[in-house]
Amino acid sequence: MENTQQLLEPIYQFLACQTPDEWIEQAQNELPILLTDHANCEKKAAGTAMSLIFHYTNRPELLMKMSKLAREELRHFEQVFQIMKKRKIAFETLSASRYASGLGKHISKQEPNKLIDKLIVGAFIEARSCERFAKLAPYLDQELQKFYISLLKSESRHFEDYLKLAEQYADFDISERINYFRAIEADLITQPDTAFRFHSGPVKTVVISG
Repeated sequence: MENTQQLLEPIYQFLACQTPDEWIEQAQNELPILLTDHANCEKKAAGTAMSLIFHYTNRPELLMKMSKLAREELRHFEQVFQIMKKRKIAFETLSASRYASGLGKHISKQEPNKLIDKLIVGAFIEARSCERFAKLAPYLDQELQKFYISLLKSESRHFEDYLKLAEQYADFDISERINYFRAIEADLITQPDTAFRFHSGPVKTVVISG
C-alpha cells in the first residue's frame, strides 16, 4: 500500500481533480462496458505510441520509450481480453467517449508545439488511467482488484515518460501548457456524459416524469 501511495502521489499532484464518486458507482454496475472500453483504450494507447514512432523518427529517446510503451499496452490489452473471455464478455467496438477527442482538439497544429502538446495529452491520459485504476480497485472483485493494482506501476511510468519527453523536447517552460490541458481534462472528467466509458464523466441520469 505504501508503494502504491508513492506511485500515486505525483499523479494526484499532476491532475486537477480525482474521479467523481458517481462514476465509481456507475462503473460497478457497468463492468462489461468498463472492461470492453478498457481493452479498447489499451489498443488505442498502443496505436498512439506507434503513431509517434512513425511520425517522429528523428527523436531517438521517443522511439525507445514509445516502442516499449506500445508493447506494454498491447500486453495489457491481451490481459483485459483474457479476463473478458473468462467472464464470457463479448469483445465489441464501442463508440468513443469525448475524453480523448476533447483533449486532442486543443493540440497545436504546428510543430514543434504539436509534438509537445501530444506528449502532454498522453501524460494526462495515462495519469487519469492510473488514478482510476487505484480509485476503482477497492470496489471490484478480487481478480479485477489485483489486476488493476498491478497496472499502476506501468501506467505511472507511462505518465512520467510522456511528461519527461515533453520537457526534454520543449525549448520553453511547459508549465503554462500543462495548466491549460489540466483545466480541460478536469472538465471532461467531472462534467456529465451521455455514455459510460472508461474515461467518461459521470453519466447523467434522465428522469422521465409520468
